[in-house]
Amino acid sequence: MAEHLEIANGTKAERYALLTRQIEAVVAGENDLIARMANVASMIHHTFGFWWTGFYRVEGNELILGPFQGPLACTRIAFGRGVCGTAWREKRTIVVPDVEQFEGHIACSSASRSEIVVPIWRDREIIAVLDIDSCDLATFDAVDQEWLERIAEILSH
Repeated sequence: MAEHLEIANGTKAERYALLTRQIEAVVAGENDLIARMANVASMIHHTFGFWWTGFYRVEGNELILGPFQGPLACTRIAFGRGVCGTAWREKRTIVVPDVEQFEGHIACSSASRSEIVVPIWRDREIIAVLDIDSCDLATFDAVDQEWLERIAEILSH
């Protein structure tokens, strides 16, 4: 319980640092990627209280909904479509301060105002993306990107 309070009270970077250590401990020894994703989505979501936190898995030419926390989500996203498909196509993290300004944004929920999508790599291929939405504008910044990319790296092993 003390760790949870510490996560709730620290700076964003401190919260991510502790969360990352907890994620490393939780996923250690678990080889099933979906099980790992399920716990990681829950841990991120409950630590920061984002609107939607989850994963889309690469299957052929599309992203298929994976484990998530939050309201109903789009189940399939084509390569290059929306923020998730664009991050996959461009092979990079995308931070969107205002989803209304992102051409081709897929509105799975009208409550989503800002978003970050982080690719998850394995053997030089993107196997999934971590997608996080917020109800507030400009929620995500370089701190989120740095730590979420570290978390994605943990998941890739």
